[in-house]
Amino acid sequence: MELTVVMPCLNEAETVETCVRKALTCMREHDIDGEVVIADNGSTDGSQQLARDAGARVVHVEEKGYGNALIGGIRAARGRYVIMGDADDSYDFTALLPFVEQLRDGADLVMGNRFKGGIAPGAMPPLHRYLGNPVLSFVGRLFFPSAIGDFHCGLRGFRRDSILRLGLQTGGMEFASEMVVKSTLQGLDVREVPTTLSPDGRSRPPHLRSWRDGWRHLRFLLLYSPRWLFFLPGLALMVLGVVAGTALAFGPVWIGELAFDVDTLVGASAAVVIGFQAVLFALFTKVYAAEEGFLPEDRRIKRLVDVITLERGLVAGGLLALAGLAGLVASLVHWQVRSFGELDPRESLRLVVPSATALIMSLQTVFAALFISILGIRRTKETPIDVAASAAEEAAEQVSKETAAEAAVEAAGETAVETAGESAPAKA
Repeated sequence: MELTVVMPCLNEAETVETCVRKALTCMREHDIDGEVVIADNGSTDGSQQLARDAGARVVHVEEKGYGNALIGGIRAARGRYVIMGDADDSYDFTALLPFVEQLRDGADLVMGNRFKGGIAPGAMPPLHRYLGNPVLSFVGRLFFPSAIGDFHCGLRGFRRDSILRLGLQTGGMEFASEMVVKSTLQGLDVREVPTTLSPDGRSRPPHLRSWRDGWRHLRFLLLYSPRWLFFLPGLALMVLGVVAGTALAFGPVWIGELAFDVDTLVGASAAVVIGFQAVLFALFTKVYAAEEGFLPEDRRIKRLVDVITLERGLVAGGLLALAGLAGLVASLVHWQVRSFGELDPRESLRLVVPSATALIMSLQTVFAALFISILGIRRTKETPIDVAASAAEEAAEQVSKETAAEAAVEAAGETAVETAGESAPAKA
């Protein structure tokens, strides 16, 4: 079978029959060998029977959520290609051919673009049309090397095996972002075709919740981009702190009538420490995600981890600690010069703050080196090929054992017959 059209469904009695008939008609008109699968997520309005009567196959998905329903439908699909779309009659299921043609041409994922195809009046709330979708799609293109203009279009087609290999896991509305992000990170062939959006045919409110689901999309994009979540903000804080701290270490800095002194130096120190910690978190996340398969392996991170061995990390941490201790000794000498009496904070803090910062960063460096070494401990991972090979070996061993057992039984039978034949004349 070439194509399966998967529609998630939760109480879509008003529109599901229309969507199924449109999809089947399109496949019939273009000689596409296909089916329609309704991934029902617990409808109570009779949507299941209406879909069956229209010619669809219904699969029940107990785990609630848009993403869970789609994953269940994709797994149940029999077609080589899958096109997914909402069962609310907002997408044009009579115009599936452009998606199929791109898939036949070798694409792994074909996204619809509603902004290029046309959005009918009233089909999309202004909040989604002018803020939510454009902003989230821009963030997606910024964080990941993707040219997709409409990250959240619900009408999209893909090769079933390619998408299943991605191991999609999110169960909610952010499933749409996860599919695009993981396809991009894994280097799949992702394309885009124009599609239209019409007002849905339901009389009830949609399942989508603007702010909640928008945040879930943004949260997913951030969590899958350690560079933007940790590294770049941390690096900016570090640079700002180092520049400000270096300038203030030699005395107050005047900008017009404003004077920046040791109070600002303490803030600069905090910026350096926080920024350094964020950069380390980016490194931890990259290493862990690559080990667990959440993100593809980054060659630059791998080279960096190969360079930053535990021993080198301990040496770097030790050098920072020595610098910090030297600064503290200098501050004690400064205090001694003042006969251990009252100190001027504007002088003493210029020694203590950088020294304390170096000591804190030394411990961070040592702990980071230890943690990265722990993350680098390899464990055996069985690939599907390994599993299949093991199963084949076990089957071959079982067949060998059964063959040996059968041969032993036959040999024992022949021996018994010969023994009986030899003893028969003696008895006679």
